[in-house]
Amino acid sequence: MASMMQPQIILLKEGTDTSQGKAQLVSNINACTAVGDVVRTTLGPRGMDKLIHDDKGSVTISNDGATIMKLLDIVHPAAKILVDIAKSQDSEVGDGTTTVVLLAAEFLKEAKPFIEDGVHSQNLIRSYRTASSLAIAKVKELAVSIEGKSVEEKKGLLAKCAATTLSSKLIGGEKEFFATMVVDAVMAIGDDDRLKMIGIKKVPGGNMRDSFLVDGVAFKKTFSYAGFEQQPKKFLDPKILLLNIELELKSEKENAEIRLSDPSQYQSIVDAEWNIIYDKLDKCVESGAKVVLSRLAIGDLATQYFADRDIFCAGRVAEEDLNRVAAAAGGTVQTSVNNIITEVLGTCEIFEEKQVGGERFNIFSGCPSGRTATIVLRGGADQFIEEAERSLHDAIMIVRRAVKNSTVVPGGGAIDMEISKYLRQHSRTIAGKSQLFINSYAKALEVIPRQLCDNAGFDATDVLNKLRQKHAMQSGEGASYGVDINTGGIADSFANFVWEPAVVKINAINAATEAACLILSVDETVKNPKSESAQGEAAQGAMGRGRGGGRGRGMRRR
Repeated sequence: MASMMQPQIILLKEGTDTSQGKAQLVSNINACTAVGDVVRTTLGPRGMDKLIHDDKGSVTISNDGATIMKLLDIVHPAAKILVDIAKSQDSEVGDGTTTVVLLAAEFLKEAKPFIEDGVHSQNLIRSYRTASSLAIAKVKELAVSIEGKSVEEKKGLLAKCAATTLSSKLIGGEKEFFATMVVDAVMAIGDDDRLKMIGIKKVPGGNMRDSFLVDGVAFKKTFSYAGFEQQPKKFLDPKILLLNIELELKSEKENAEIRLSDPSQYQSIVDAEWNIIYDKLDKCVESGAKVVLSRLAIGDLATQYFADRDIFCAGRVAEEDLNRVAAAAGGTVQTSVNNIITEVLGTCEIFEEKQVGGERFNIFSGCPSGRTATIVLRGGADQFIEEAERSLHDAIMIVRRAVKNSTVVPGGGAIDMEISKYLRQHSRTIAGKSQLFINSYAKALEVIPRQLCDNAGFDATDVLNKLRQKHAMQSGEGASYGVDINTGGIADSFANFVWEPAVVKINAINAATEAACLILSVDETVKNPKSESAQGEAAQGAMGRGRGGGRGRGMRRR
């Protein structure tokens, strides 16, 4: 009787949605699997593209996993974790974004039957973490270093890595052309870590092969005033002056009031304004600079003044472009025209203004420090050029990673099959349930070669059986065999130069395992709604204050 008399305890606010237990975990796994299914078809050289258009009417065509995940606007709280790992993979290594989402979804899919059978999720998490560390150790063991080669050899090897990345993109048809361009651009910036030092400019029109690399800086011609056409458009070894000031007549900012006793004094005030601007322009000319760039406006007076003295000028240059010119030409951006010394001026071998498609470009080439490069992209549709830019970003990231961590592994699903085989063998040495869990982790890794086959229209079961047989060889010669996209059979990925940096695979396995473990560790979701009455009261309070609940600013105190 006493137990029946206990009052009901109300812990959470009315309307709070709570779901917990096994059903909740399975629901989260299903949501993540659904996200994996969205990007599944974009994997590999024969992957399909997704067309996404938002409420603003902008259309994006892409097969880059991170781009698709960002644009999908996923609301499910557990599935958002997959968006985060795709973003982290993109920012960390640039490529493998689809791979990481697919692996995480597959790990969860393999864990689902165990969860439904009543296995505690912590057991699965422990085994997955063990399998992950074993897999990463195996990748490091199988990786081949490209260090110690000559510059030309290294360039060739890096171009192979870039071509592997680009083969799955929209511009895959011209992968050799763009791979060489990307390697040259990365080599140009040397040890500089800043990605902004490689500029990508987009010019609609022409075809892909009209794209070119500028060993220096190129940017679109800025807004110009009358007199601009009279300026020279080509210089050899010019001095370059970089400014962050306005070179135009300025009206008085404050409402200044000047009282004159003599009307003739008025002219002296007008002259003072002109003298200030002429003084600035004279100092620019005296510096010996032949090219003057400013982040702020260069007015019509200054444009004509420079044109009369055979000096090229451009105002309103984007800050990013100005900084790249400073890095390449060896100049320093000045905030004053006083005391301009030769050390702050930059220089380059050739400066010229060139017509590219419908745009005119200012091009600085042969820069002394040479720590920057610009890729000018051409193409038919705007969406195509946008996707080409995203593809080149991935390739640039990959080449940078390969330069820094100079170890590569065979692509085409070869490394995944080898790790899968290794984990299956290792699992047999373990007594207990974790044997099953590590085995399921190994099976999940096979999703990469399977999906490559599916996307290319081949019989995945047949190809995977051939791969398993090849990788099971005791001699170890089959370790680098992966899917051959061209024939529908299997081939030595290493011999065919299908390479990817080891860091891509390590990061993908790490991130996918972390995400899977994180989702498996969640057993309850609490959705806490804001009380409508509380919202109403807050809104009323704000309205009351706005109507004059407080004392008005201009009211006199009584």
